[in-house]
Order: sequence, then structure tokens, then C-alpha cells
Amino acid sequence: MNRPSLFVLPLIALLLGPAPNAYAHPHGWIDLGMTVQFDDQGRVVSLEQRWRMDPFYSLVLMEELAAVESADSMEERLDQLGLEIRDNLAAQQYFTELSYDSQSVPVAEVNDYSIRRQGGRLVFSFLLPLAKPLELAGAALRYRVFDPSYYIEVLHEAKDEVPSAEALTLRGAPEGCSGHILPADPDPAKVAMAAQLDVDETSEPGLGRFFAETGEVVCET
Repeated sequence: MNRPSLFVLPLIALLLGPAPNAYAHPHGWIDLGMTVQFDDQGRVVSLEQRWRMDPFYSLVLMEELAAVESADSMEERLDQLGLEIRDNLAAQQYFTELSYDSQSVPVAEVNDYSIRRQGGRLVFSFLLPLAKPLELAGAALRYRVFDPSYYIEVLHEAKDEVPSAEALTLRGAPEGCSGHILPADPDPAKVAMAAQLDVDETSEPGLGRFFAETGEVVCET
């Protein structure tokens, strides 16, 4: 399927392939839902993520997909788009930074993913497996999901700036486990830097990390 026009869309261009120059302040946003999954031995095995793209880019992308001359159904076009997004995010660690007891936690390849319309917005969902099961024994598992360029802002699902109950959930967790979302606390100098850069200026690498919320999962021993 030939879809060259999609690559001129800023948000989609970023998700479908890294841009050589990324702007410092957000040009789109994603509402994040996270489910931390445990196995029957009480170990963390995967992070199920749900990314709700903002209404404007969802609308523009759906219009672009509908305008493509192809015999494929819309569901087939969305499936192909999901594959392309998955493949390109793989090179960026799926925008996910994961650590346990201050040590980086390696993840495996994403094979379970989908992108669908939901309430006028596109939702990209995927299951991010850990490279090996992780037992939480007295330390916190922490994650941050962010676009390194800060071109896209990623925040947990919220209402009135308070994370919703679905923003971070645990599935199959042992008794005594709980999840919390910590707000971002960027250095004022980073905030000023992001605010001052114009649309034709580029950000420093990794700027998005400073504006990312932190999800935290702790299990009592």
C-alpha cells in the first residue's frame, strides 16, 4: 500500500520513523494507560501500554488513510500502520525507560500490538515483555514513557490533572503490591529552554525525559 502523504504529518512522521530534527516543545500529545502484568509466581512479566493519540492527529490520519487509493479495507490499512509504528518504535526502545533498584531492566521485542479507532481517537496498544520475569523484592520498579525529542508529550490518562484509576493498574499482582504515578519535576532551566525554542529550532537529545511522569510499582516483602 502506497501512503507517502502520511510521512508529511509531524506526529505520524515521528512514530513511523525518527526525524533528523525534532522541535523542543510538544506538537502533539498521547494519553497513556499502563497495566503491569504479573505471572502466577508473582513476578512482573510485561507492560501493557495504551496510547490514545490526540483528537486532531487522529482525525487527520484517518482522513489520510481514507484518501489512499487501495482495495484494502480500513481495518487492513490500520493493521499495516500499526506494524510500521511498532517496527520504528523498536529502534527507540518503544519510548519506554524501565528500571528496578536503579538498574536498567531490559525488554524483549513487541509482537502483540494493534491500532484501532475509539471514541474519535486512534489508540495504539501493545504488550512490552520484559526480557525475563522480575521479582519485586523490596525495591521499586519504575518506568517512564516519553518521546526523547519532546515533540510529543506523553502523560497518563487524567481528569482535572489527576491520573485516572485506569492510568496505572496491576494485573495478577500478589497481595501487598501497589502502583503510583509521580508527576514530572523538570529543572526550571529545562522548562525555560523548552519554552524559548521556536518551531524551527531543535532540542537537545533526551529533553523529553525531564518532562516525563514516573510510574512506580512496589510490592511489600
